Amino acid sequence: MLRRFFPDNEADNAYDIDYEGLYRQGYRGIIFDIDNTLVPHGAPADDRAVSLFAGLREIGYETCALSNNKEPRVKSFCDAVGSQYIFRAGKPGRAGYEKAMERMGTSPGNTVFVGDQLFTDIWGAKKMGIVTYLVRPIHPKEEIQIVLKRKLERIVLYFYHRELKRRKGCEH
Repeated sequence: MLRRFFPDNEADNAYDIDYEGLYRQGYRGIIFDIDNTLVPHGAPADDRAVSLFAGLREIGYETCALSNNKEPRVKSFCDAVGSQYIFRAGKPGRAGYEKAMERMGTSPGNTVFVGDQLFTDIWGAKKMGIVTYLVRPIHPKEEIQIVLKRKLERIVLYFYHRELKRRKGCEH
């Protein structure tokens, strides 16, 4: 039951993922969560985020930010980084992910999702068959409902990491 929440991949942050390698594997679209994935919650786009999106465009990617936040917050970030966006996305529901892929001209087989929350970001993308990357939250300050979810995420991640160790043990 918990496996539905397991990420396909983990990374310390969205800036350390091998996007060139993923492109060589055939991925063409990247859907990003914004808050605590690319910048601290509510923070504007910084130089690192602007540079990341410029680099992704140079590689050949289409990008779309998918956020449950309101349009002014999402639009200002995406205008700064030059990305398409969907606000009030209703994650983990399917509609936002479908709309993001439609805008990018991609499908689940050539799209990657990058986010910091298991029960919204990762679960929603996995329900769509999109490859997922769970990143560590950038900043510890979060809204109370997210703080409560993080406690549950720790339980899921415990079992996820235990299964990874078990699999590595079987490979030897």
